Amino acid sequence: MQTGQADTIEIRVRYAECDPMGVAHHSAYAPWFEMGRTELLRASGGNYRDLESAGILLAVVKLAVRYKKPARYDDLLSLTTRIANLGHVKIEHEYELRRGEELLATAETTLACIDREGRAQQIPASLTDSSS
Repeated sequence: MQTGQADTIEIRVRYAECDPMGVAHHSAYAPWFEMGRTELLRASGGNYRDLESAGILLAVVKLAVRYKKPARYDDLLSLTTRIANLGHVKIEHEYELRRGEELLATAETTLACIDREGRAQQIPASLTDSSS
């Protein structure tokens, strides 16, 4: 993975993610962003299962969302996830959630690389090697 790297996935808004008016609840967005990060890692040749098996955890320490327009039941959305910054122990992501060309939300997360005891760990070279 490297700064600037991005991946886009499609998300269909499910009924269970909506309020009685058919609008996606704000709590649905965090799992969507997690899906974006997971698929970006997968597109880089890695996966969370292998990291966790090796005792490497990526914990969300910051989440900021700007809701611009509502997503609604059965909308087909595209989520672009981009690595904004890749440090020694943290990864910062940026997100754009769209319905067609319409921007619905933007967000940022910061993930800290930790061990199972919660101690900060350097991000493994397997994740920062630009040749992967």
